[in-house]
Amino acid sequence: FILASIPGLEAAQSWMAIPLCCAYVLALAGNGAVLLVVRTEPSLHAPMYFFLCMLATIDLALATATVPRILAFYWFGTREIGFGACLLQMFLIHTLSAVESTVLLAMAVDRYVAICHPLRHAAILTNAATAKIGLLAMARGVLFFLPLPLLLLPLPFCGSRVLSHSFCLHQDVMNLACANTTPSVVYGLTAILLVMGLDAILICLSYLLILKAVLSLAAWRERLKVFSTCIAHICVVLAFYVPLIGLSVVHRFGRDLAPLVHIIMGNIYILVPAVLNPIIYGVRTKQIQRRILSLIHI
Repeated sequence: FILASIPGLEAAQSWMAIPLCCAYVLALAGNGAVLLVVRTEPSLHAPMYFFLCMLATIDLALATATVPRILAFYWFGTREIGFGACLLQMFLIHTLSAVESTVLLAMAVDRYVAICHPLRHAAILTNAATAKIGLLAMARGVLFFLPLPLLLLPLPFCGSRVLSHSFCLHQDVMNLACANTTPSVVYGLTAILLVMGLDAILICLSYLLILKAVLSLAAWRERLKVFSTCIAHICVVLAFYVPLIGLSVVHRFGRDLAPLVHIIMGNIYILVPAVLNPIIYGVRTKQIQRRILSLIHI
């Protein structure tokens, strides 16, 4: 396949790769710092921070599966990507996104239990239960999204091989096939709805229950104090789902949009969560702030 270039700006792509590279380095540094801080700070050895480590690992893997290939294209002009490599990249992107969605749901449940059933929190969300949730999230992502490349594998591609992004996505590759893609369309939509769609509904339900518990408190100051523990997670959920929905809308309704829109939305989808997540939790979590500052001073 041929990766999408920025129309009319091919000569400037090497310069436009610089902010992309800076964002990638920032994602590596931020998520790496989160992993280091949680590992070296015993007070952070709790389910919420273990989930945060899972999120950081996923973001590192997702960015590393895509950004270096994009930078190689922008800087060295290597637009071609092999069929097998494209399917592998597509599988990693969709699987890791599904795992991240599941982890975000687990974090919402953690906030629900901590606020609505605080006395049972330690008994329900043990370290062993947290590890099992992480393994279940990975297995769920693999099982749901492994069929996507398998459904594309036997299809013929006899027309244009130019993708609409600088990396491989299922919808993008599927649209280039010159055969009946109905099974792939139906399964892809079903997988998205049963994973990201269901997770989004359950996250909203968790926060409705949290909101109900918070509003039952007598004092406004106490309500704000309790709900403030959820602000970081809400921001991370928005950083994940808003680009995901935006990219889906562009794929579904934006065929007449400029190619630049597709490329920008794709890059936002890959990099925004990876860059913002450690910043959000770094700003909102005092223990992480203090530990990072102490490491910088050292």
